Amino acid sequence: MRVIETQADLDEGCAHLAAICPVWARVLPDVHPLPLRRSADGFAAMASAIVGQQISVAAAGAIWARLQAAGLTDEAAMRDASDEDLRAAGLSRPKQRYLRGIAGAGLDWAGLRALPDDRAVAALVALPGVGVWTAEIYLKFALGRADVFAAGDLALQEAARIMYDLPARPGPAALRALAEPWQPWRAVAARGLWAYYRLAKGREGTT
Repeated sequence: MRVIETQADLDEGCAHLAAICPVWARVLPDVHPLPLRRSADGFAAMASAIVGQQISVAAAGAIWARLQAAGLTDEAAMRDASDEDLRAAGLSRPKQRYLRGIAGAGLDWAGLRALPDDRAVAALVALPGVGVWTAEIYLKFALGRADVFAAGDLALQEAARIMYDLPARPGPAALRALAEPWQPWRAVAARGLWAYYRLAKGREGTT
């Protein structure tokens, strides 16, 4: 099981992508260096992912900062937090419920490190509010898994459409099929596609 820990790991993945695909060979110099985006694993990493669901990066950052300032980013504090505490931080009622549920689930966060990708995703999806996309984001950035992709991500789909000049945005199944040759570095490909998405949208004059 490959784990991305350093920039050298990303560079190894990029070299693989460039070697197997002329499109990646053309695109990667424009987006290099790719961001490492590693974070410590555990409850706080998952809580941050839940906070960021379906809101802007700026809004998620502001809410997370308020949670940190209130000391509400560990499991014990989240279990004991009042509705008023969480509402004051900017959390919606569903996210309050999700975070309390996750904090009370007793998940062995350290034990996830030894699980294969599919079993780790299954353990996380069993938590309230955690879908496959959120679980895969956790594996990618908190556990550093090198081959986790998140084919349901709309930005990845749109970036692939532009990069490969596809007639339409590929759905999750089509994108997963396109990404098959990128193994065992699909998490590097995801970082590359996100970077390319920002670059392409910047060229179009949009954010």
